[in-house]
Parts: sequence; C-alpha cells; structure tokens
Amino acid sequence: MKRLLIAGASGFLGWHLCQFAKQEWEIYGTYLSHPVEIPGIKILKVNLTDFQELQQIFNTIKPAAVIHTAAHSQPNFCQTHPEESHAVNVTASCNIAGLCADNSIPCAFTSTDLVFDGLNAPYCENDSVCPVNIYGEQKAIAEAGMLERYPMTAVCRMPLMFGAETPTAKSFIQPFIQTLKDGKGLNLFIDEFRTPVSGKTAAKGLLLALEKVNGIIHLGGKERLSRYDFGVLLAEVFELSASGIKACRQQDVKMAAPRPADVSLDSSKAFALGYQPLSIKEELRML
Repeated sequence: MKRLLIAGASGFLGWHLCQFAKQEWEIYGTYLSHPVEIPGIKILKVNLTDFQELQQIFNTIKPAAVIHTAAHSQPNFCQTHPEESHAVNVTASCNIAGLCADNSIPCAFTSTDLVFDGLNAPYCENDSVCPVNIYGEQKAIAEAGMLERYPMTAVCRMPLMFGAETPTAKSFIQPFIQTLKDGKGLNLFIDEFRTPVSGKTAAKGLLLALEKVNGIIHLGGKERLSRYDFGVLLAEVFELSASGIKACRQQDVKMAAPRPADVSLDSSKAFALGYQPLSIKEELRML
C-alpha cells in the first residue's frame, strides 16, 4: 500500500479522514498537542512549524501523497493570536506545498469558506476572496502561497462540518445536543448561512480531490442553512425539544473575530467529479 501523510490526524477532520483513507493507504498521521491513538495508523508527534522537523518527516516516511488538515481553525483564537496562528496556517502550509513539489507527489489542503466576505453567495471557485477576519485572511494567503509553490495542490475549501465526536475533538453539534438535553436555552444565528457537511462526507471529498483536482475546489453540501435552521433540524432528528432554541443575530453576540453573513459554497464542480453529500437530515439520522 502507498503511504499517505495526514497532517493534523488528531483534529476532527483529520481523524475522520484516517478512518476512510486506511482502507486504501498506509497512513502516517501527525499531531502536536493532542496525542491520539488510531488503530492501524502510525501516529507521530510533529511540530509542523519547524521546517527541519517537517523535512525530516518527508525524508523518513517518503509519502506518496499528503493531505494537510492541521490548522488553528477557531476564528476567535486567530484574531487574538495572529502570529502563532500564522505560523501554522500559512508558513507550515506553504512549506508542505514546497516539499510536495520537491517530491512531485499529490498534495491536498483544507482551506475554508471564510475566505469570502459573505456578501455575494453562493460562491464558486473563481470568485474573488475577501476575508473579514484573520483566520480567513490566513487561509487565503496560504491558498495563494501553496499554489504558487506547487500549482498541482488541491486547495479544498471546506464548509461548516459536523459529525460524531472523536477521541480528541468535538464538532459544534455536541454542545448543541447537550444544551438541549439539559433543557437550557440555545441562541442560534438566523443571519449566518453555510452549506454544512459531515466529517465523513468531507473526508471522502478530500480523497477524491487528492486524486482528481489541481487548483481550487469547493466541498460544500447541497443545502444552505442558517445556524438556527440547523439547530431546529438537529432537535427534530434527535427527538429533542426545540423550545429552548432562540433566534439571534450576529450583532447580538460579542466575538473577537467578525463573521461573514453568508458563505454558502457552490460545489457543483465537485459534484460533477463524483462528490455526493447526503442531505443534512440523512447525515444526522446516521449519527
């Protein structure tokens, strides 16, 4: 089996990716601060911001392909820790693209729908980026830097993701479910729209992109929902009372990072390649 290096195996998406990819690849996964054990996968502690360490991993493992999912992905953290997050989100990403170019191997990178300002959705791949927060800005810089170093990179813009809790990461639905179970109030935005997919679907999309895409691809779902709509659907599927779900607006909540209103992705290019997200209701039922 060919060797696949997954940077960020301890993250939510990285963990789901390991589950799917191990059927076809010999997987080497990296983590930094959250040790994880995944049956059948070799896990290595790597500081991706240390170029020598990164180069050493490439030289030792000799991967046939790389999927880079590691990131500081909380917009509020990036807003308040711009230098620390830049080292991972930009510098390490560009270095990984450079090493993939040196070795002429496929490379896929997880970017975000937050590279857009939310004013002209739905967005397709050739729409201009215009991030409103530092996280989106860092991902936009990484996209351009990686493609400059290695035009063969598959830059995958990911939507909001949800799914089963992993040993080291939750998705945003776990706190939602707990809050509703406890009968507490849950304030959800009616003016923030995304095209969510499950971690499983996103993992399948990344493997497809690794094989078939050079350049930018959108891996959003087929439905555009507000956070509020998502919460109501979640309550319905999990048979929880929706009486605690309250509508609010972005301006009602004080956050370090500004949020775009509507970053729905047009992913028809990926659908044409065989990317097939299920409906959100189906995805939630499977959970």
